[in-house]
Amino acid sequence: MTNIQNSKPKYDLEERTFIFAKDVRNFIKTLPKSTANFEDGKQLIKASGSVGANYREANEALIKKDFIMRIKISRKEAKESKYWLRLILETNHLENEDELK
Repeated sequence: MTNIQNSKPKYDLEERTFIFAKDVRNFIKTLPKSTANFEDGKQLIKASGSVGANYREANEALIKKDFIMRIKISRKEAKESKYWLRLILETNHLENEDELK
């Protein structure tokens, strides 16, 4: 489940999921101030951070069953992030709409 020492992973999902969570946080800062955006933003921040956190947990799993469970949770959180991003997109008129897509 972990990579061989001194080899670079083909797809560094730990790094990519970290960048995703960071990009989400930076995007949230650009949203117009409203109650809905505040609440939707909180949910999006939680879900986007959980994608990478659970992926990292999966990579440290001691047994295959735990690995599979963590990967499924990570995937579920990614789908939830997509939901919140879509909701924010469809309820705002954003100048940076292309960035969101």
